[in-house]
Amino acid sequence: MRQWSRSMRAKGKTIGFVPTMGYLHEGHLSLLNEAHKHTQLIVVSVYVNPGQFSPNEDLSTYPSDFYGDIKKLMAVPGGVDVVFHPHNLYDYGNNNCGDDGNGLQKEGMREKDGVVVSCVEDKGLGHETWVRVERLEKGMCGKSRPVFFRGVATVVAKLFNIVEPDVAVFGKKDYQQWRIIRRMVRDLDFAVKVIGSEIVRDSDGLAMSSRNVHLSLEEREQALSINRSLSKAKCAAEKGQVNCRELRNSVIHAIHEAGGKIDYAEIVEQENLESVEEIKSPVVFCIAAWFGKVRLIDNMEISL
Repeated sequence: MRQWSRSMRAKGKTIGFVPTMGYLHEGHLSLLNEAHKHTQLIVVSVYVNPGQFSPNEDLSTYPSDFYGDIKKLMAVPGGVDVVFHPHNLYDYGNNNCGDDGNGLQKEGMREKDGVVVSCVEDKGLGHETWVRVERLEKGMCGKSRPVFFRGVATVVAKLFNIVEPDVAVFGKKDYQQWRIIRRMVRDLDFAVKVIGSEIVRDSDGLAMSSRNVHLSLEEREQALSINRSLSKAKCAAEKGQVNCRELRNSVIHAIHEAGGKIDYAEIVEQENLESVEEIKSPVVFCIAAWFGKVRLIDNMEISL
């Protein structure tokens, strides 16, 4: 992969990169369309990263359809130049971990001596280096998924070092992730421009997600309460309701009434992700909620 990138750079080509975990939908494909606006060549990675899953999460059931993904990528206007599909990014030649044939246990992360660790640490693969964006990772998704952003930042850093892109495109549905990657790139002087692409929604307003496939028809209908309540909150803010507690309560109530269970509902500054009590500058209203066994995230930017 790196050899290809360097040979293209030597020819004066620019490279855009879209990292994914596969099971692609229109939201992913919109990232490719955005990348085409900025670079001449496009690389897509398909890699489910075990370093960002904890034992009670869905690594083993994360949906996969690699050949279906290839067909979708072949149909993208402008095309894709490389699909990077690594077997195991934590295999350093001393692999004695796991039982699924690629050296990674399907349960993902588990605890050892009271500390959550990943399979790559626990089974002696030799991987010891992790990237943390310490403050930005603490809130929202970081509260209920304490090792998630460490895993994300580390695998993205590895992918940047392998692919060596000029531009990388991330979806803003994963708003905290996007901000964390931007901060990592800034702080560690990666020569990569990170672009955030707007959320893509189905016709009913539900934010596109690979996990939507696990929703029952009833749960999917319930999940529409996320976008609907966020839209109402944004409208209320634009009409002068800037008290964040009241806006949060209205969204939490609507999702509970629909049958969802809130993980978090936070209104934070767009750049620093710091909670605010009153909207005085651009903010983003971020939601994570459970519908059945499926955890969904969504957000809406509010700029008065």
